[in-house]
Amino acid sequence: MTPEEAAKRKQEWVSKMKREGKMKEDMTEDHRACLNALQNPVRRNILKALVEHKKSLEKIKDELKLTDSQASYNLNMLESTLCIEKEDSEGTIYYVLTPRGEGYMENVELKK
Repeated sequence: MTPEEAAKRKQEWVSKMKREGKMKEDMTEDHRACLNALQNPVRRNILKALVEHKKSLEKIKDELKLTDSQASYNLNMLESTLCIEKEDSEGTIYYVLTPRGEGYMENVELKK
């Protein structure tokens, strides 16, 4: 994806999140919630696991050795802070990084 395509995708995603009421009006509060969620190493590892491609709940649980409740709790937290989203493909739910999750990975995790 070119930088121009990535910027357009991000802009469209932000507009969609605002229209759907998922993104908080107060950007400071929105960023604070996201940073709070990303303080947890399990959630950061989930984002790392999704960098290459989307994954199902079972695949995430297996790779990260999580129980059902651990996986559910941490995935819900990442989804509520708009770092990941669900994608339905042929009846299977997959988790994918959002532009926000991609930005975190590019600007924080991958620069370590």
